[in-house]
Amino acid sequence: MASAATQFLAAPAAKAVSAGASKRWVVASAMIGSIIEWYDFYIFGTAAALVFGRAYFPASNATLSSLAALSTLAVGLFARPVGAAVFGHFGDRIGRKAMLMLSLFMMGLPTALIGLLPTFASIGVAAPILLVALRIVQGLAIGGEWGGAVLLAVEHADGPRRSLFGSFPQMGIPGGVILSIGAFALASLLPENDFQAWGWRLPFLFSIVLVVFGFIARRRIGESPDFAQARAEGRVHRAPALAVLRLAPRALLLSVGIKVGEVTLFYCVTVFLLSYLTKIGMHRTTVLATVLTGAAVALVMMPITGMFGDRIGTRRLYAIGTALLAAVAVPMFLMLQTADTLLVAVGVIASIGLIFPLMLGPQAEMCASQFPPELRYSGMSIGIGLASAIAGGLAPIVATSLVAGWGSAVPVGFYLALMALISLVSCLLMRTASSAE
Repeated sequence: MASAATQFLAAPAAKAVSAGASKRWVVASAMIGSIIEWYDFYIFGTAAALVFGRAYFPASNATLSSLAALSTLAVGLFARPVGAAVFGHFGDRIGRKAMLMLSLFMMGLPTALIGLLPTFASIGVAAPILLVALRIVQGLAIGGEWGGAVLLAVEHADGPRRSLFGSFPQMGIPGGVILSIGAFALASLLPENDFQAWGWRLPFLFSIVLVVFGFIARRRIGESPDFAQARAEGRVHRAPALAVLRLAPRALLLSVGIKVGEVTLFYCVTVFLLSYLTKIGMHRTTVLATVLTGAAVALVMMPITGMFGDRIGTRRLYAIGTALLAAVAVPMFLMLQTADTLLVAVGVIASIGLIFPLMLGPQAEMCASQFPPELRYSGMSIGIGLASAIAGGLAPIVATSLVAGWGSAVPVGFYLALMALISLVSCLLMRTASSAE
């Protein structure tokens, strides 16, 4: 039965891509599926910042309630490297496409179930336990999604356009943020009691429609040519994850290192700030609209930075992004803690809209170039998954704790600057990712 399921997920639709479907459709379908999966992943973070503390982790202390809710976000990110190892194993052995189809279903079903999950008031402690279990499944799924999506794009690209092609699935990250925050912004138009009682569930249930759409899009794509060649030449490892540890440990560690600054920035802005700014007086809809604007700018910037990665070199572009992040992190949080609408907008849009794409846009091609085709899915997915767990999963918790301990958001800026410097050093230690450098 497992073999039949794999064939169903991996097989192209009638009039297959092997007959000559365009590379543009491969890139478009990878981007569409990525947006849908990241939407599913990020609506959880938005709900953790705005709803889950009260609904699933009621406590007399609001900070403890928020920390408990944000911990569920971290659980999903800590499951991500496990999913990366599992999906990477099969992605490097049987192909990228089948794993992408599986990850789509593994993400969509738990998301819809969260939309139906009773609260603590209804079923007691079983409610947060079930919430955490569903989040773990989401984390396993996203561990397989990122590597497969970017590899399909990068490995279908012509040589001089690998950074550009790799940037399109990365649009799924700001695209998912736009969809998730937009969905919550619409739900927030409901009266507050209705929003807290049932309105927050609507974005989760909407996932059912998106998963069907993503499945239709991804069924038409073909297998990666780089993987097909590696398999034809017999360059397939029995245990790809172990082979990465044995043959490419340096590339794996540097893949973790380059990610920590970017992912810390992302979760500080898209999760921590939603909770922090509403607590210091900004209206929820204003905060959501500001982050939404920053994500929209990032969406436009992503292919632009991918294109520049092909022209000036991905490593050089990434180094510029991490250096800028280290420089602006503290001033950014000085502006954010004012709760002034204009200053908050400048800080969010500059960081997420402009600096973030300088790192995320060229990231896929830069990481892919560090590993041979037969180890790429495992190596990239595990490295990025570990960084997302260690840095991204802990970022909202660390940031919330720093604010609670210091009474100021400025220490969060120093924390972010440190993560950016780690990424800068890791980037400079990577081997040249493009002949343009």
